[in-house]
This record gives sequence, C-alpha cells and structure tokens, in this order.
Amino acid sequence: MNAEALNLPTTFAMAPVRHDWAREEIQALFDLPFNDLLFRAATVHRQYFDPNAVQVSTLLSIKTGACPEDCKYCSQSGHHNTELEKEKLLEVQKVVAEAREAKQKGASRFCMGAAWRSPRAKDMPYVLEMVRQVKSLGMETCMTLGMLDQEQAEALADAGLDYYNHNLDTSPEYYGKVITTRTYDDRLNTLANVRDAGMKICCGGIVGMGEGRQDRVGLLQQLANLPHHPESVPINMLVKIEGTPLANVDDLDPFEFVRTIAVARILMPQSFVRLSAGRQEMNDQTQALCFMAGANSIFYGERLLTTDNPEADHDRELFRRLGIHPLELLGDYSDEAAEDALQRQIAEQEAEEQGLFYDAMSRRPAKPVLDKRA
Repeated sequence: MNAEALNLPTTFAMAPVRHDWAREEIQALFDLPFNDLLFRAATVHRQYFDPNAVQVSTLLSIKTGACPEDCKYCSQSGHHNTELEKEKLLEVQKVVAEAREAKQKGASRFCMGAAWRSPRAKDMPYVLEMVRQVKSLGMETCMTLGMLDQEQAEALADAGLDYYNHNLDTSPEYYGKVITTRTYDDRLNTLANVRDAGMKICCGGIVGMGEGRQDRVGLLQQLANLPHHPESVPINMLVKIEGTPLANVDDLDPFEFVRTIAVARILMPQSFVRLSAGRQEMNDQTQALCFMAGANSIFYGERLLTTDNPEADHDRELFRRLGIHPLELLGDYSDEAAEDALQRQIAEQEAEEQGLFYDAMSRRPAKPVLDKRA
C-alpha cells in the first residue's frame, strides 16, 4: 500500500505531533522510494531543528557485567559467556573526572549506565551523588540503571537527573525472541514512572537482531504512540558480540537502517533521534545519510558501555567534512526551532509569490537557476 492510498500528505506543512499512528501508515512510509522518504524526513527535520546541529553525548559504564537479564544481544548478561570481566560500581570521583573530560571534548550530555536489573538500595546514594556532581559541571545528565519503581524515579529526579534511558528494544511481537527475564509491560511501567517523576525519557530500540520490517514498524509505533514522545530516541544497530546468541545473525541492509532513522524522524518530529550503537561498523557515507534522514544526536568517544565507537577525532573530522557542528546545551530548543521554521515558511511563501526561491543558506530570496542544457 502506498502513501497516496492511505491519504498521507504529499505537501509538507508544519509536521503535526501525533500519537495515533496506525501500522499501515508507518508501513507506507517504510515502503516509499528511498529518495522520497529521505526528502520527507529531511523536510520534517528542518521544521523543528537546525539540520546541521548534532547533539553530542558521552556514555560511561559505571558498573559492568553480571547482569541477571538474558537479553540475547548483550555482552553484559550473566547468561552468556562473552569473557567480559565483572566490575564494581565506579567511585563517584572517577565518574566526575570522566564527565569533565567528556565536556572538554565537546559533549553536552553525560550518560551513565549500570548493568543491573534495577538499582539496589545500597547503591542509590552513590548514584544520586554522581548525578549531582556531574550536573555541577554544567552538563545534562542521563542514566540507564534498569527498571525503576516510583520511589527510585522520584529520587533521581530530585537529584537533578535530566534523562532516563530505558529502551523498548523491538516490537511487542518480537520481544520474546530476544528477552525472557523482563516483560514489555515492565519496560512501559518504568517509562511511566520516569515520566511521572518529571524526567525526560530516552527510549528507542535495536535493529538488525533478525527481526523483519514489520517489527521495526511495530517498535516505532510503540514509541510514537506513547502519551509523550521520548525526548531522545536512540536507534541502535546490533553490535554482534561473540558469545551472545545473536553473534551470527545476518547483517541488516544499511539502507534499511537509514529508512528506520527517517521514519522515526517523521513520526516523532520534536524528538532527538540518536545515531547510536553500531556506528563503528558504518562508513562515513552511511552516517551522512543518517544525518540527512534526520538523525541529530550521537554518542561521542571511544566506547559505548562495552563496545567500540568511532574515535572522537574521526567524528570531529566527519563533522567538518559535512559542515555539522555540535549542539550546545539545549534549553527549550524545539520551541525556538519551531518559531524559526514558521518564519522560514513565511519567507519561502513570499519568495514563491515573487517568482523566486528561498535560499536556506543565506536566508534570502534568490533568482532561480535555469538549466540551459538541452
């Protein structure tokens, strides 16, 4: 079924923020010709964000290994023999030193991850102190600690935590083939506790785990139809790790990954869509397509918890080649960008009425360039 059959718009007024996406609509977006999909996603992106600004985060594992969950993709699961060494919770000052270094390298958000099913009471005081001290550096803070009850979520919010990461991973239908020790509803309940506590949500998933396109559709439908869209949506490409059950799964077509980024951008126009795990396996051209498709957040640095990430120097060089710059601390960025986009639309309409086109680079009307070739 194509976009016209579903009455999807072919002109691009300000993209509405919806929470009622049907699977057929999302499937139709995935099925668009690649160029058409990227054009639509890039148009939506420009309506809400500076298309050449990318939010930069750094991720640190504050407690590694021996997780009791059985996630088939994860090197930290105690169910898999990945030869990963178990490490205790890092000392607060070590975490703060890592955050300070990340800020010096250009990161505006510092994310801390622990391999837990949920935080233990004895560890919470240390975790809360990490949040307070990283916040004191002038950085945004994010944590992923497993499942949270309401009391834990409120304690983290009171400490000043900005974001909590808790991914849905995949569609409800495929979920049981990847994880059995935690239900889909467990994940949704944690997201509700985080939202009720007043924190922002970082929630996305992993593609390339052997799922079909219908499961990528199902994952994005779950995210887009939450009562509030996640402020940050990480789209991870599976990193295949020896010793995990998914070590030998077939590679996902890079164009399918870019399609997933583009559809996420269209469905959640105000969210930051993060090009996350798996960048180490992507060439620069694939990453550039992801930015064109609406990805506007990355993890920066040499490691993502226990897997490799492109080196910071390479990222800086890629940004230079693409004319991209790191986004500063956000504030209420989406509202400002929406106002800017509205003014740009007005200018574009006025230029069109004068028989001109609007040059987005100079932000001025210009004469159309005629192709004199036969």
